Amino acid sequence: MEISISVVTGFLETLAPPALQEGYDNCGLLTGQPDWICTGILTTLDVTEAVVEEAIRKKCNLIVAHHPIIFGGLKKLTGKNYVERTVISAIKQDIAIYAIHTNLDNVLHGVNAKIADALGLIHRRVLQPKPDVLKKLYVFVPETHAEKLRQAIFAAGGGHIGQYQDCSFNTGGEGTFTGLAGTNPFAGTPGIPHTAKETRVEIIFPAWLENRVTAALRAVHPYEEPAFDIIRLDNTTPRTGSGLVGQLPEPMEEKAFLERVKAVFGLTVVRHTPLLGRKIATVALCGGAGSFLTRAAIAAGADFYLTADVRYHEFFDADGHLVLGDIGHFESEQFTIALLFEVLQGKFPTFAVLKTGVNTNPVHYFL
Repeated sequence: MEISISVVTGFLETLAPPALQEGYDNCGLLTGQPDWICTGILTTLDVTEAVVEEAIRKKCNLIVAHHPIIFGGLKKLTGKNYVERTVISAIKQDIAIYAIHTNLDNVLHGVNAKIADALGLIHRRVLQPKPDVLKKLYVFVPETHAEKLRQAIFAAGGGHIGQYQDCSFNTGGEGTFTGLAGTNPFAGTPGIPHTAKETRVEIIFPAWLENRVTAALRAVHPYEEPAFDIIRLDNTTPRTGSGLVGQLPEPMEEKAFLERVKAVFGLTVVRHTPLLGRKIATVALCGGAGSFLTRAAIAAGADFYLTADVRYHEFFDADGHLVLGDIGHFESEQFTIALLFEVLQGKFPTFAVLKTGVNTNPVHYFL
């Protein structure tokens, strides 16, 4: 069965909506056309010239990467650096590149979940929930149509609060209106004031579903001009945000935990702050550069915070509250390749989905 690249990317955007990416990021389709027929998918952490060559050899015209090859604006394409050479190669060979970066970091089932799986963490939650991701809909509808409207909005993705779905609040009241000339009101007569028994329905939904929710509302609402309001909420949602915190099944001695980290991530060294002489039970983590979450890890009661790209002075932020460990950027996110492979293969089981065989880690250690 043939599928277009837009079908693949559309699925990925249900997994990690682009609206969840950070402002500095550049997720989405970076090269190629969404209407191309996809010949195969290659998952990778980074896109380099070698990865593009691998995609060509393996007849995959879609590369799904965690890191965007284009981060800032490209003003020229002369091949003067690896970014330009990689983009030129992809364009010349009709290779589409799709990046799913901080939006995949900002969902509980994303990058950090794979790290937590590897460490065996349980009772997980987002370390720093992301604000401004929820909206609330207030809509006024005839009492006779309230249930149909609620079900349409639930089907569009509204009404989820934590582990509960189909959530709404409903208030009865009276609505008034006067249809002007040329109208065809559901009830009443044009030119004559009308009072109707209505229900005010309140439903929360993720901000990125607004178009879908309002389309569902309009499709089932009986009025020519439905009355509704949408407001942005300050509330956070427990499944969206940066980092992750969880529990080890059994507390471990600090050195034993460091040995587990080395084994799980295939490390020869772990940079860390002084050990504190207490067992590790609660672990916070963030794949990639995560020093901005050190204070959040402390506030969450973590005994150990595992991340990457920690600078010298940032190690002082641990301040004796926890052990801060840096395992390297590539090392911390290496399981993302498998995550992308697994979700895509699960969705498209009869389609060619492959993991890259190229090690794109630019950092090496002399031992």
